[in-house]
Amino acid sequence: MVNELLTLGKYLGQAAHLMVGQPNYETYSQHLRNRHPEMPVMTYEEFFKERQDARYGGKGRIGRCC
Repeated sequence: MVNELLTLGKYLGQAAHLMVGQPNYETYSQHLRNRHPEMPVMTYEEFFKERQDARYGGKGRIGRCC
């Protein structure tokens, strides 16, 4: 029962991240290691900032309202 609740919590957390445009870091890093081993894997902090900037207009760009 506890394992099932932990698994449910994990999936709910992933769904919440996807709803706000934040992909799963583990999925990203695993994909990069398996499919593109020549590319460096960003740290979690780099990944989070890059995704936030891509979604909300970082790097000096004017953000979107919607």
